[in-house]
Amino acid sequence: MKKLVLLGTVLALAACNETPTDPSDTGAAPAPTNDDLRLVGGYRSEDDWCQLTGETAFTGNFLDHTADLVSCPTGSNAAQTLVDEQGAVQVAETGGYTVYTIQRE
Repeated sequence: MKKLVLLGTVLALAACNETPTDPSDTGAAPAPTNDDLRLVGGYRSEDDWCQLTGETAFTGNFLDHTADLVSCPTGSNAAQTLVDEQGAVQVAETGGYTVYTIQRE
């Protein structure tokens, strides 16, 4: 009987744990895990996880006066929509971020 009570308690506690939401859906974007990127601000809006990216020793080779350099957390929904909606082309990955170039119109 004690085993059934213990099993019931464990199952009840497990049911109370909510499945974490996808971090790419809400909240602040995670910080890069290194200093390769200088994130300037949201690309499509102020709270966009995809950030306009400034010049650093790492990004210097990817900068182009005819395109925007934008970095998004790797694997995030924001990154996927940037590719789908803006035609972003991946040029690098660093610090948990994927770096894209987007041609200006």
